Amino acid sequence: MSIYLNKDSKIIVQGMTGGMGSKHTTLMLEAGSNIVGGVNARKAGTTVELAGKELPVYGSVKEAMAETGADVSVLFVPPAFTKDACIEAIDAGIGLLVVITEGVPVQDSAEVWAYLDGKNTRMIGPNCPGIITPGESLAGITPHTIAGKGPVGLVSKSGTLTYQMMYELRDYGFSSAIGIGGDPIIGTTHIDALQAFEDDPETEAIVMIGEIGGDAEERAAAYIKEHITKPVVGYVAGFTAPEGKTMGHAGAIVSGSSGTAQAKKEALEAVGVKVGKTPSETAQLMRDLLKARS
Repeated sequence: MSIYLNKDSKIIVQGMTGGMGSKHTTLMLEAGSNIVGGVNARKAGTTVELAGKELPVYGSVKEAMAETGADVSVLFVPPAFTKDACIEAIDAGIGLLVVITEGVPVQDSAEVWAYLDGKNTRMIGPNCPGIITPGESLAGITPHTIAGKGPVGLVSKSGTLTYQMMYELRDYGFSSAIGIGGDPIIGTTHIDALQAFEDDPETEAIVMIGEIGGDAEERAAAYIKEHITKPVVGYVAGFTAPEGKTMGHAGAIVSGSSGTAQAKKEALEAVGVKVGKTPSETAQLMRDLLKARS
């Protein structure tokens, strides 16, 4: 089992013919993803050969979905055009929209977020590595060789920490690993992913990676207390971050005591989530937990 993405998912790539789009489409194909085409209005009607597969290029998401039955779109579009590309995919009714693009203006993200209300599309991102269901499908940029299938569900604000945690727990493997992105406004949240893993019968335990800034982890802690029965271990990046300085992600900024790693750690521990001081310690907490269950 998995969340949001599996071997039957049919994926199109908005921006497939660009440098990043073609590179990562090739890597997604190598991961076993069922890529069925790309979207670029200027190159509609042409084909592109990637990883030995000839892929058609369509003029719009709507056309691509009609021709291929696609239900997932991965978006590699420059920041200035990301809002329009998202709205096009949402209007077409795509089931899952994975927005990789970094540097999307917060105003644009806010408009897309508002536009999603009442629609059938789930958005992951922006500024994220996407989602991988090992051995089945990859929609995004996570290296598919890190870890195989297993009982752990992973949700993370950080791309690189997603990869590190997958590597640390490669001896167990993952049902799905989702990087939700570190921008102030994102589509899918920790809470969304936690509930999806709770509902997935093959996910036995969950790793949740957060970071300084905002209150997403505190809200996730409150949600875990009320709704999540599976064991959760956590890691919060940014214990050494100086106050008032934006760190890496646009959303990772601390003001006063709000948004600090310590406050997030305490909120999670108060609801029974064990929180590691380092990614390696967090992985060991998960390993101990799984050993105790077996």
